[in-house]
Amino acid sequence: MSWFSVAPGAPFGTEELPYGIFSLAGGDPRIGVAIGDQVIDLAVVAEAADRSSGHFRQPSLNAFLAAGPEEWGRTRELLQWLLSDESGPDALQPHLHPMAEVRLHLPFQVADYVDFYASEQHATNVGRIFRPDGAALTPNWKHMPIGYHGRSGTVVVTGTDVVRPHGQRKAPEDDAPTFGPSTKLDFEAELGFVVGTPSTLGEPVPVEDFHDHVFGVVILNDWSARDLQAWEYVPLGPFLGKSFATSVSAWVLPLAALGYAEVELPDQDPELLPYLEGRSHGYDITVEVELNGQVISRCPAAGLYYSPAQMLAHLTVNGASLRTGDLYGSGTISGPAPGQCGSLLELTWNGGRPLQLPDGGHTFLSDGDLVVMRASAPGQHGRIRLGEVAGRIVAGTVSGS
Repeated sequence: MSWFSVAPGAPFGTEELPYGIFSLAGGDPRIGVAIGDQVIDLAVVAEAADRSSGHFRQPSLNAFLAAGPEEWGRTRELLQWLLSDESGPDALQPHLHPMAEVRLHLPFQVADYVDFYASEQHATNVGRIFRPDGAALTPNWKHMPIGYHGRSGTVVVTGTDVVRPHGQRKAPEDDAPTFGPSTKLDFEAELGFVVGTPSTLGEPVPVEDFHDHVFGVVILNDWSARDLQAWEYVPLGPFLGKSFATSVSAWVLPLAALGYAEVELPDQDPELLPYLEGRSHGYDITVEVELNGQVISRCPAAGLYYSPAQMLAHLTVNGASLRTGDLYGSGTISGPAPGQCGSLLELTWNGGRPLQLPDGGHTFLSDGDLVVMRASAPGQHGRIRLGEVAGRIVAGTVSGS
């Protein structure tokens, strides 16, 4: 039982204790932990508890992430103890800052970014849209987690405007490609998994070692220019249609907070190769998507075909090494119901079925549109939250021919 009182409507409760980077006016960025609508200055709390604070006075989480699971566990235990012990108010309250008065930054320095394609429903929908006369799933889809390498330098924190990308587009009926702003700009509702402990080049990471390397999870929006993507993706996959921006939430929820959200995976048939077998699980996290203030979808991650541990195992099976700050996405999360699709591509069936919202019909994103994603999961005492990731579309000017 905690002495801390959570304000109604606060973004977090007392179970989550997510980590981020904050700064006060005129101050340096450093690590904070969110509780209720407050931010704990972790460095001074650690010092008061006779703990080393060096990796808490950093402008990113990377040093703390690299410290590994034992340090992650000790820090969470310290915070939980202070929130339940009678000494907690004196130790914590002087070092709490209202979230409304701090500036939030990108929580970790992104090393590599990989995005997967782990939702069978999403992959099936995309296949039906683009290959109506063929098989919905490609022959390899149920044998391995499909993914692509993204651009880590364009991962941005929530609240960052998204500039409409320019590039080559060619509709099937066009004789030649043209250059200009994307006319099919889309969002993708995903979860992102944050790597803390690195691995050795040449040594694959088995499924069973997932919790030794992955620290936590963020909400991730993999913005997508569908017209650029459609023209470029054969034969090497997504490139400029994806690399212009990827938004993540400001708070990283540790996997330790998600014990009550672990779920069994769907039946995986045919049988997977041995390196993808072993004990792993998914997470019962729901990502809610809001467009211009209207909720348009609730996406169930519990139905993802592949687990985060299987994605990690596949990512490294060729010997590729992990680095602190690596980020990998689940891919668009979609469920079987109409209101469970994680992209406008699916919700509007490639623009053929506009969404009717209070501000009019929507196919793809217009300049000025605001997309907000929030996520929650079962906890010990009710729903726990992962915060939110938001981005507004703005027009861009890019020269090209």
